[in-house]
Amino acid sequence: MAKAVRGSVASFFLRLGRQVWVRAAIFTVIAVLVALAARFLGPLLPFSFSIDLGQNAVGSLLQIIATAMLTVSTFSVTAMVTAFSSATTTATPRSTSLLIADPTSQNAVSTFVGAFAFSLVGIVALSTDYYTEQGRTILFVGTLVIIAIVVVTLLRWISHLSTFGRMADVIDRVEKAATTSLELWASSPTLGARRSTRTPADATAVSADEVGYVTHVDIAGLDRLAHSHGVDIHVHASPGRIADARVPLTFVRGDIDDALRAGIRRCFRLEHHRTFEQDPRFGVIALTEIGSRALSAATNDPGTAIEVIAALQRVLSRALVTEPSYDVAYERVFVTPPTLRDLVADAFRPLARDGAADVEVQVRLQKCLASLAATSPAHEHLFQDAARAAFDRGRRALDRADTRVLRAAMRSAWAGHGIPS
Repeated sequence: MAKAVRGSVASFFLRLGRQVWVRAAIFTVIAVLVALAARFLGPLLPFSFSIDLGQNAVGSLLQIIATAMLTVSTFSVTAMVTAFSSATTTATPRSTSLLIADPTSQNAVSTFVGAFAFSLVGIVALSTDYYTEQGRTILFVGTLVIIAIVVVTLLRWISHLSTFGRMADVIDRVEKAATTSLELWASSPTLGARRSTRTPADATAVSADEVGYVTHVDIAGLDRLAHSHGVDIHVHASPGRIADARVPLTFVRGDIDDALRAGIRRCFRLEHHRTFEQDPRFGVIALTEIGSRALSAATNDPGTAIEVIAALQRVLSRALVTEPSYDVAYERVFVTPPTLRDLVADAFRPLARDGAADVEVQVRLQKCLASLAATSPAHEHLFQDAARAAFDRGRRALDRADTRVLRAAMRSAWAGHGIPS
């Protein structure tokens, strides 16, 4: 639950750490400090440490590193942009944020930029007689360490590029993000607040100052506001919804003033695009988009759609077997969580529609829904309804022979669970 109800500050730093420039800036600062510290490390050592270096040996090495790292950094950034573009055009644009946050690619680019900065600072310092003889020796040893780090990072980066941004890689990343958000939703559907069944008639609406998608709600912050002002807060714009003039952020039951309105608005993060953090439906939608694009006439790749269905099955199975917690940590905040019916519709309705004329996709869809029904008998009717709707679409789009194949597969998949009719 702790992750599900992460505060605004912790969430901000988590998201900041996923940005490429942040890690690159940290590596660059460390590299510059290491290059400059070589002068001061010599006097601190309890022994004399020097190597008989050839004329301008350290400077020559640093020149080579600077030239090579500039080229490698440019190549790495180009490779990353190419992977982002490929994922956008072949999978779904919603996956780009996951590729940007990839730690291996960020570490590679940051290491190369840091090594470039180290070499530049070293060259400038050498040209000004900044280092003592012992400092030059320490700089030489540090340069050898930097070369070793760069070589290892480059080998890892080359290996990583063989899969980075490919269709299977994108599906795996979206599946992981969807699994994380759905497990958080399944373990604590209301994010530790009370479950809201209906909005009180005497509650006052609090709307956002701007239009945007709600990407994070600080439930703990709302609860502190509710206790300090003696009110109850009903969250209306849950993560994933767009807050506008029609959809207020919350409804407040009790006396409300401008300070409380401003505090409530600060507990909501609004952005132009949805994110995976607290939005369980977004990961499912992104996976389904990949399958729908694969089923388009321009792509015609039912194999990818079948892989997406398998990924959806794994994601929903993990959520269905997660034990929910009904503990209420925030007594005065009420939340209406997304329902499993919404998630099932988001996952399978587009695939059933776009793959209606493809019997292989329809067969795999029936097997997936039957498996999910067996995983959670309490929700069997939801998956039966989805299977019935998918079969009706397929029956209208397929010829008689394929319809018979689909009907037989449906009977086989749903045997013992009540065949949807």
